[in-house]
Amino acid sequence: MTYLALNMRWKRKSLGWTQEELAERLGVGRSVIGSYEEGRAEPRNAVLMALARLFDCTIEDLLQADGEAGQWGPSLSSRVSGDALRILTVGVEDSGGKEQISLVPEQAAAGYLQGHRDADYVARLPAFRLPVPELSSERTYRLFQIKGDSMLPVPDGSYVVAEFAADWRSIRSGQCAVVLSRGEGLVYKRIYPALADGCLELRSDHPAYKPYKISLDQVMEMWKVLGYLSFRLPDAYGESVNDSTMWPRLQSLATELQGLVYQMKG
Repeated sequence: MTYLALNMRWKRKSLGWTQEELAERLGVGRSVIGSYEEGRAEPRNAVLMALARLFDCTIEDLLQADGEAGQWGPSLSSRVSGDALRILTVGVEDSGGKEQISLVPEQAAAGYLQGHRDADYVARLPAFRLPVPELSSERTYRLFQIKGDSMLPVPDGSYVVAEFAADWRSIRSGQCAVVLSRGEGLVYKRIYPALADGCLELRSDHPAYKPYKISLDQVMEMWKVLGYLSFRLPDAYGESVNDSTMWPRLQSLATELQGLVYQMKG
């Protein structure tokens, strides 16, 4: 059973909004709201996300909880079961009504924790479309520019293409994700659930970085990484001749070869 129609009507009235006022906030026609509240139509994912933002609830609440009966509100158990993630804002739409992909560049990452709930902040982010068949027009994507070498071989400055995960259980153990949390801000790591502790373990691909855990209560958004864009092309054999670690290795190899030559001559 879905509670969407009942919840929309109840929450709209509790906020004192008419159908027309809710329609204006969602950017749809008033008749569309009527069709949702009467159960004659179901909204797209982008509209569900916008409703969750307006009503300050989760998508799971909208669909499977009776809000009027006081069943809304994520608990630790619901977070552990994967139900309490939400997205509060989505990218703008182009002239064809298609949702665009917002870009969070490196210099904007620090402000994302404070601004991700602010529609004006998200509207100021660069937005565009990627016309590739791997990205569905029915889902929400975002690009995040990463910093550092903790996830090599994905290089510093790359842009990871990520799909919003309304339920973190959709992310496989060991899969890469962008996680927004109150304690860490935005990070790009591999995700390993530690449900006994009510935590997620985050691991880097670079062995020099130790894994760490964050509480599921601290997770605000999670994005499943699908791929990345980089403007640093690899050199032959995958290494750069300008790499500061390359020359010492070459010199060491030359010394070893020279020693072998001397042994053969001897």
